[in-house]
Amino acid sequence: MVHNPMPPRPRRNLWQRLARILRHRWWDERDAARALPEAALQRIEARVAASESGHSGEIRVVVEAGLPISYLWQDLAPRDRAITLFGKLRVWDTEANNGVLVYLLLAEHAIEIVADRGLNRHVDAAQWQALIAPMREAFRQGRFEAGLLQALEAIDGLLRRHHAVDAQQANPNELPNRPLMR
Repeated sequence: MVHNPMPPRPRRNLWQRLARILRHRWWDERDAARALPEAALQRIEARVAASESGHSGEIRVVVEAGLPISYLWQDLAPRDRAITLFGKLRVWDTEANNGVLVYLLLAEHAIEIVADRGLNRHVDAAQWQALIAPMREAFRQGRFEAGLLQALEAIDGLLRRHHAVDAQQANPNELPNRPLMR
């Protein structure tokens, strides 16, 4: 279910944890809105909808300015948050078990992709890493929309290859297409 696993990292000391908390509290919804204004959200939503018309998968995009304080106190990683949201937003609960969550955490410039077992059995860790690399570069350059659209294009290709549908098949939209901004 989880992709782009990271090796265990050493626990942060108190000063590192406090600095991390301050960095996450510094970022807020206004920063997320600057990174992805309304027009960009509409284009991403349209791209998700267009993608889902050609496969049975469901894609959710979540952009979060900073982690909730409970995650910071526990020194949890962005991956932990992505996995939690994967469950909380019911991305795991699609008919064909092929939901994909694309998670962007602005405060740490972290990218996580979590996919359900229906797609995961066809895609190995190296393929997910290859998909994330261009996204990471686009985000470094401040091109958040371009990075997300590029990732959606790659995810669309994977889902069409492994879970394609034709025009005669029923293909309900099981999850919202609009990116969730937190």
